[in-house]
Amino acid sequence: MVQNLSKTYPATTIMKRKDNTLTKVEFEIMNILWDLDTPACAWDVVNNHEDPKPAYTTVATYLKILHDKGYLDYFKTKGEGKTHKFVPLVSRAEYTRKTMLEMKKSLFGNSLKSMFSYFIQEEKLSTEEIQKLLKAVENGNEKES
Repeated sequence: MVQNLSKTYPATTIMKRKDNTLTKVEFEIMNILWDLDTPACAWDVVNNHEDPKPAYTTVATYLKILHDKGYLDYFKTKGEGKTHKFVPLVSRAEYTRKTMLEMKKSLFGNSLKSMFSYFIQEEKLSTEEIQKLLKAVENGNEKES
């Protein structure tokens, strides 16, 4: 039997919070949880982290912070003692979308054209790569029609 210990935050609430940006370490932990794609405890995160592995207490602290920010929920399973299992409340796709929209707004004056131009120049894309991107955009537009 699963017992919820925290209130669940709807994704729309999370996306509107002002403190919703992930730090580098928080993002690393979320990536591990997204990759595991199953409820995970702090030890699961430690064991799936790249070397050097962080201390258990460090991971536990960050899991609490992510919960407080509304990115995670947790529960205890009967018979597993005090072990908390954490589950993401925001998908990787949702977070990426939100982050890219914020980047477009704050760094590129909300201009998708400026954002694309920047990445095309900075990545030094070849003509062939640019043509592939244009084809992908055209195919995406065809699917929306």
